Amino acid sequence: MSVAESLLLANAVTKGAFNPDLQEIFTGKVNGQYKPGADGAWTLTLPELLGAGPGGVGGNYGTYQGGLTGVLKDNLQNNGAQLLMSLVVIPMAFKVGGSLLKKPRRQANALLKQVGVTGVKV
Repeated sequence: MSVAESLLLANAVTKGAFNPDLQEIFTGKVNGQYKPGADGAWTLTLPELLGAGPGGVGGNYGTYQGGLTGVLKDNLQNNGAQLLMSLVVIPMAFKVGGSLLKKPRRQANALLKQVGVTGVKV
């Protein structure tokens, strides 16, 4: 599995379960603003889960009915179809893309070898 494929799959999972994308979940910046605990009960970020923000550990999702598990359940109900499609389509697209690009990659690698570039492969 390539790095790009892994990042896309991880992004799909974070969007499905927590609402922000992969970058936002680690930085705590949602829509360009750092507001852990004050960005809505359905948006969970790592700083918020670790206690940053006005609500302490968990921010404002603690007041949401069902707490953390309620928020995760609600997010998965709202984003589950998109998450499932992403988890199926992304690996298929990489597999098909790899098959379609096999010949051009082989030709590019042969050309690189002919011109004396070693240790580099496309």
